[in-house]
Amino acid sequence: MEQKTVVLLLLLFLQSGQGDPLDGYVNTEGASLFSGTKKQLRAGSVDECAKTCEEELEFVCRSFQFHRKEQQCVIMAENSKSSTVLRRRDVVLFEKKVYLSECKTGNGRNYRGTMAKTRSGVTCQKWSDTTPHIPNYTPGKYPSEGLEENYCRNPDNDVEGPWCYTTNPVLRFQYCDIPECEEECMHCSGENYQGKISRTMSGLDCQAWDSQSPHAHGYIPSKFPRKNLKMNYCRNPDGEPRPWCFTTDPNKRWEFCNISRCTTPPPSSGPTYQCLNGRGENYRGNVAVTVSGLTCQHWSAQTPHKHDRTPDNFPCKNLDENYCRNPDGETSPWCYTTSSETRWEYCKIPACEPSASFTEIIMPPEQTPVVQECYQGNGQSYRGTSSTTITGKKCQPWSSMSPHQHKKTPENFPNADLIMNYCRNPDADEKPWCFTIDPEVRWEYCNLKKCSETGGSVPVIPLVPQLPNVQAPAEEPDCMFGNGKSYRGKKATTATGTPCQAWAAKEPHQHTIFTPETNPRAGLEKNYCRNPDGDVNGPWCYTTNPRKLFDYCDVPLCATSSLYDCGKPKVEPKKCPGRVVGGCVANPHSWPWQVSLRTRFGTHFCGGTLLAPQWVLTAAHCLERSPRASSYKVILGAHREVNLEADVQDIEVSRLFLEPTRSDIALLKLSRPAIITDKVIPACLPPTNYVVADRTECYITGWGETKGTFGAGLLKEAQLPVIENKVCNRYEYLNGRVKTSELCAGLLTGGADSCQGDSGGPLVCFEKDKYVLQGVTSWGLGCARPNKPGVYVRVSRFVSWIDEVMKNN
Repeated sequence: MEQKTVVLLLLLFLQSGQGDPLDGYVNTEGASLFSGTKKQLRAGSVDECAKTCEEELEFVCRSFQFHRKEQQCVIMAENSKSSTVLRRRDVVLFEKKVYLSECKTGNGRNYRGTMAKTRSGVTCQKWSDTTPHIPNYTPGKYPSEGLEENYCRNPDNDVEGPWCYTTNPVLRFQYCDIPECEEECMHCSGENYQGKISRTMSGLDCQAWDSQSPHAHGYIPSKFPRKNLKMNYCRNPDGEPRPWCFTTDPNKRWEFCNISRCTTPPPSSGPTYQCLNGRGENYRGNVAVTVSGLTCQHWSAQTPHKHDRTPDNFPCKNLDENYCRNPDGETSPWCYTTSSETRWEYCKIPACEPSASFTEIIMPPEQTPVVQECYQGNGQSYRGTSSTTITGKKCQPWSSMSPHQHKKTPENFPNADLIMNYCRNPDADEKPWCFTIDPEVRWEYCNLKKCSETGGSVPVIPLVPQLPNVQAPAEEPDCMFGNGKSYRGKKATTATGTPCQAWAAKEPHQHTIFTPETNPRAGLEKNYCRNPDGDVNGPWCYTTNPRKLFDYCDVPLCATSSLYDCGKPKVEPKKCPGRVVGGCVANPHSWPWQVSLRTRFGTHFCGGTLLAPQWVLTAAHCLERSPRASSYKVILGAHREVNLEADVQDIEVSRLFLEPTRSDIALLKLSRPAIITDKVIPACLPPTNYVVADRTECYITGWGETKGTFGAGLLKEAQLPVIENKVCNRYEYLNGRVKTSELCAGLLTGGADSCQGDSGGPLVCFEKDKYVLQGVTSWGLGCARPNKPGVYVRVSRFVSWIDEVMKNN
């Protein structure tokens, strides 16, 4: 060890003026740290706060939190690995990545993780200790080298990487086995690659993930918060052999990227199992037979089936022999078969003994009809199944510690009914909330109303088509739409009754960010409640209470009595997760936009979707039997196919409108408007060109062929995941047949699908607080066959045409 020489210290962090000061931080909204070593100061921006953290000399600043409305910055020596994280509104926590990372870049000079054992498993000696070894490198001599505790470090820039003195008197020092960060290279198949390569193997530039041009796609960053789909960097969100990207070439949809493999071993993927746990990605048993009894093909073989799921392409997935495995994120282990007629099948793996948390998170029970989808008081008694936040994010299961570590568990709060990921209020907050699945947003309030705001029946409405956005009347009511950013009413007290401070005033609170001068379009008049920063909790104001900087205002939501509330059934759908073919019988009238398209004599042959009182959307191929509108009629409000209920609406079709480019979509104008009731409610249209994210759970409904499954003659439903076109067009699925104007949805195991008689019917997806029509049932290769998902017309591509037809006719 004595041959190690002292070298000049290297700067580890960005200094002021060099690059983006926030590049080296991970941020989390709604999170606050309990810190013993900290400094509190005023700061006008996040950048100013970051600069202060970088320049701190009295202690190592590992994180800071920024309180925007208070214009306050707290820099801290702790981070979430060493301190308790608390829930707090209007706070964003920024943590230096270098102190969170458990991997190294290059030779690991800047490694600041907590590994404290050598590669042979010997515990490290503390850098400040003098036994059993007297160190050359100590915290006092090298204060910038992070020589804390007994963590592995590289204070002398050793080319071999981080090391430590050991607690073995015979072994003075040894190197540590720190994996490389996936920034300049990739482990395994690059599932966790975080680098910035943004060109494909043939030299094409990558398309940004948040762009839908030139290629529309379902890998939307906000829907895949854990996949790190940032900028236009190469990533692997769907289990390919290596990272890839959509390209900026309109003629080349996507291509792999050329990223080298890391030379160090990958981080551990966790425990392995001889039984089925979750999706079976860590199954390492020896089952080699599929569910239908076919023998598995060896992963290294290319006969009878050629494929790229090889041991070379998936080096971390233990593709040994012909054992069933799940290398690419399927729903369970599978294999290619030795039958030339069956390319691949799932395997029957015995399930592990489920724990309570496993049952709740991985295998949710079938949901029963929900009576209560509003909350009383502060919502501590709420026991509904809503699991979506006010901004549309999905909730993290209470039993899960990923992506957010927390103490709000069923064990700690046994009386709070913390099951699944349902919205709850275990700590007596002002309303139900949940942790979110977005790593950058710790928690949010849920998208629920107080029961006092949800009464009343669906109004009979003017006969106008559904508008994409509800506009406030010219004379502004004292209520708000959405989060109230456009609110211009005259409420000027907080929810607790405290008068608001005028926005232009400096007493009792000094502030500079939200003033009439800095935000001229935010309507910061007098002391009226406003929402200049788009706060998800709604309008707020600085208060006249010197001890309370700001608080929220109790502004009610505006009623939409002039237009129907599309996509919101009055009967909660069953939403069976199951195995229309397969699926389950729907709760009567829980899909109130479902239409039965019939011959003039009353025979059902296709489905449809009510969009507006006088308009129905269906598939164009349903109208091939006759070009005359008088040949058709629709039934609305039905649950039974025959022996119809007494209050169904039977309306003839007056006009047919086929989509001009011959896509499989058509509009029917009814001879008279339907009467909107609790059993007849239109579905919502999506925004123009909206793309449904991959793996979104959506729902199909219909009276079609059931292939002998239960429920013939009654309206059935099935829950199906959307499959991104890139995946659906793979050779083993639909082999390039799916157009950009179509989308796929289905279980690759088979067993649930739309079928004959369901054509033209709806595929709806739940978005924030309503069901949106995303697909029209169009075609498929058989019904409910394995590896052959159904294909639906992508409604968002035709919204402009739909609006134009309804407006002009």
